[in-house]
Amino acid sequence: MESSGTGQSTLPSASSSPTSNTPIPQPSATSPSLKSTPPSPTTSPETSSAQQLVAKLSNEEKIGQILMAGIPATGASTQDRANISENSLGNVFLKGRSNAGVTATKAVVQRATQAVEEGQSQGIVPWVSTDQEGGLVQVLKGNGFSRIPSGKIQGSWSAQLLEQNAMSWARELSKAGINVNLAPVADTVPSAKFAPSNAPIGYFGREFAFTPQAVTESVRAFSHGMRKAGVAPVVKHFPGLGRMTKNTDVAKNVTDTQTTRNDSYLEPFKAAVADGNDWVMVSNAYYSKIDPANIAPFSSTIMRGMLREDLGFTGMIISDDVCDAAQLSPWSLATRATRFFEAGGTVLLCVESSKTVIMAKALNAKAAQDPAFAKLIDAAALKVLEAKLD
Repeated sequence: MESSGTGQSTLPSASSSPTSNTPIPQPSATSPSLKSTPPSPTTSPETSSAQQLVAKLSNEEKIGQILMAGIPATGASTQDRANISENSLGNVFLKGRSNAGVTATKAVVQRATQAVEEGQSQGIVPWVSTDQEGGLVQVLKGNGFSRIPSGKIQGSWSAQLLEQNAMSWARELSKAGINVNLAPVADTVPSAKFAPSNAPIGYFGREFAFTPQAVTESVRAFSHGMRKAGVAPVVKHFPGLGRMTKNTDVAKNVTDTQTTRNDSYLEPFKAAVADGNDWVMVSNAYYSKIDPANIAPFSSTIMRGMLREDLGFTGMIISDDVCDAAQLSPWSLATRATRFFEAGGTVLLCVESSKTVIMAKALNAKAAQDPAFAKLIDAAALKVLEAKLD
């Protein structure tokens, strides 16, 4: 049940740190494998339009479409906006904490979106994401945003109630200009007794339940609610963080020694894929019984083998933060970026815009020198644009 060593239990997500506010339940709400060679084009209008759009983009713009740069939820700095516009970065992530409310957050998003548009030739709408799980991991608060309870409390609700509340929370995000939510948490913590020892999830009450079946029900309900209100949910953290004691945000060599390729704990992810969710986030951990040599964002076995082939996932594989997480510290920023896409990733999340720029330049250099790698970049950009045009 435990990985080797004892880790700190801070920073429940790569993007944010805990707050001391006690979550208040909301009992009711208003209802609403990437291959080395890219896949053969289909004849659907969406794909055709996306292919035409990819062909119009510079290499820098294509790379910008597959990167997601972090900016403070309280507002991007002048340097952040310059980093975005001058390097054609196509997507942003609101990090940290904001109590400013919907109206002020909408203004933050509009300024960030303007910076994205200034760096593009084709006016492609950006993904604007945040961490709005609930409990200690709720980036956006204040007037117009509900206080969302923890996953543990959400999991005690009926599927119908959770779906209704998720729909309401998604509508709040949409009003602020957010179109992607890095939630729900699909990790299964084995038991209530073990939860306090599970540094990334159970310690913070982020889990919906303690069995894959119960987690699956809540993941589906949360995802359905988000999607009905027009916000894309991101199911995380594949293939699971519920069995380890160390947190990849603050510790190195974090390893799951139990999860297998056909593990029952994969069921929530499998169900989410079958339901048509377009986003899955991979964790930053090692999985010794799956691919002991590579952390998940560097593992073709996990991303192409398990997600693409075993689960039949055709959507976007997004990384957890690969810039500030301690687990990634042994590798340079350039290596982190190139290895993620070589292993089959689609969108790379980096919570620091300046570090995202370093990664963008490294990807540009690699694509210019390596035609096979350039094809991987093209395939990832195509997948992103297919989703944006859908």
